[in-house]
Amino acid sequence: MHEKTAPTPAISRPDYRLDASEAAFEKACKVIPGGVNSPARAFGAVGGKPPFMKRAEGAYLWDIDGHQYIDYIGSWGPMILGHRHPRVIAAVTDAMNDGTSFGAPTEREAEIAELVAEVVPSVQMCRFVSSGTEAAMSAVRLARGITGRDKIVKMTGHYHGHVDALLVQAGSAATTLGTPNSPGVTPGAVADTLLCPFNDIEALRTLFQQHPGQIAAVLLEPVAGNMGLVPPRPGYLEAIRELTEKSGTVLLFDEVMTGFRLALGGAQALYGITPDLSAFGKIIGGGLPAAAYGGSRPAMEHVSPAGKIFQAGTLSGNPLAMAAGMETIRVLRDDSPYEYLESITARLEDGLRRVCSDRRVPAQVQRVGSMITLFFNNAPVWNYEDAKRSDLALFARFFWEMLARGVYLPCSQFEAAFVSAAHTESDIDATIDAADDALKAILA
Repeated sequence: MHEKTAPTPAISRPDYRLDASEAAFEKACKVIPGGVNSPARAFGAVGGKPPFMKRAEGAYLWDIDGHQYIDYIGSWGPMILGHRHPRVIAAVTDAMNDGTSFGAPTEREAEIAELVAEVVPSVQMCRFVSSGTEAAMSAVRLARGITGRDKIVKMTGHYHGHVDALLVQAGSAATTLGTPNSPGVTPGAVADTLLCPFNDIEALRTLFQQHPGQIAAVLLEPVAGNMGLVPPRPGYLEAIRELTEKSGTVLLFDEVMTGFRLALGGAQALYGITPDLSAFGKIIGGGLPAAAYGGSRPAMEHVSPAGKIFQAGTLSGNPLAMAAGMETIRVLRDDSPYEYLESITARLEDGLRRVCSDRRVPAQVQRVGSMITLFFNNAPVWNYEDAKRSDLALFARFFWEMLARGVYLPCSQFEAAFVSAAHTESDIDATIDAADDALKAILA
C-alpha cells in the first residue's frame, strides 16, 4: 500500500538463486496481474521477484528452488500455531469428508460463534464472512445503520481492506478529508471518510468538534500492523473510548491482525478496552479464508435477516474454514501459548536490538506480544509520518540478505512480522545470527 517498486538490491550471497521461482513468476505474470493475487506478495517494496512456495511445516517454509526458511510471515498472521498443526489438519480433514460447501446452515457456524463470544469480551453475536475486507466493510455499514450518521474516522496508515470508502490518503493537513488512494475510487466514495493521525487524541477531538453529531464510527487497528508494528500510546485507546461514548459514536476495532494473537480475547482484552464492534480475520479462519464482525446482541440484531442492514455471502461460514478456525481457537484456549509467545518474541526483540546497536545501525525494534517490526529509523515510530522516515533502501537490502540466509521476513518496512508457537529458541537465535551477518555484509 505504501511504497513504489524498488530496484533489486545486490546481495552478498550469489549462490542464493531463485531460478525456478523466477520462471514461475514469469509464467504467472502472463495470466495474473503482476503475477500475484495480492500486491503484498509482489516484492514491490524491496525489488526483485518473489520465491514461490511449495510446502510448509511448523515454523518453516520451503520454496520450489529447494530453499528452507524460518517463516516470520505466517501467511500474514493466521498461523499462530505454526503451519500444519496436527489438530487443525485433522479438523479440516474431518470436515472435508462431509463436503466442502452446502449453501445451507451447519452446526459448526454456531459452535465457532459461541466460542468467539466466550473468549472475546465485546462479542455477544457475530456474523461470518470470507475476508477481513468484508468484515471491515460490513462493520462500517452496520455502524452507519445503527447511528443514522454518515462519516467515518480512519487513522492514517491503517489498512482495513480494499473497500472504496477506506482506500484514502491524508491531504496536506494533519487532520483532513481523505482523497482517493487508487484509480477507480471516486471522490464521492471517500467523501464521508475523515483522516486522522494515529496516536493523536487532540487531532481526533478536533474532528469531533468540526463534525458534531455526524461521526458514525471511529475505525482503527488498536495496535497498528499495516505501517509496521506501532503500539498505542499510554491512555490513547482509553481516551478514544471516552470520546466516542460521549458523542454516541461507534468504536470499531479492526482486530483482523490482533484478534486472538495479542491475547485470546485480542487487543481489547490486552488493553482492557471494550469496543462497540470488532472485525476479525486471519486467525479466526485458522489459515483458511474466513473473517467475522461482531458486537453486542442489540447491535448485531440490526443485521439482515434479523434486522434491516443487509450483508450476504455465498461462502460465508464455509465448513472447512469454520473447522480450521474453531480448532485453532480451541488450541489457543486450552493450551494457551501466549506466555511462550511473549517470551520467545522478547528474545527476538532483544537480539535484534543488540545486533543493531553493536553494528551502530540506527534502528527501533517495536513489539507487542508476538507481533514485531525492526524499523531502520533513528527515533521511535508512533504514526505513519514517523514510519515513512525509515531507511527503506536499507530495509530492502536487509530483507534480501536475510532471505539469502534462510529467514523469510515481511517484504516491506511497513508490515509487522509474526512469531508462532512453533518457533523455537534455536530458530530465534539463528535469526539473530543471520541479522548480524546480514548487517555485517551490508556495512562491509
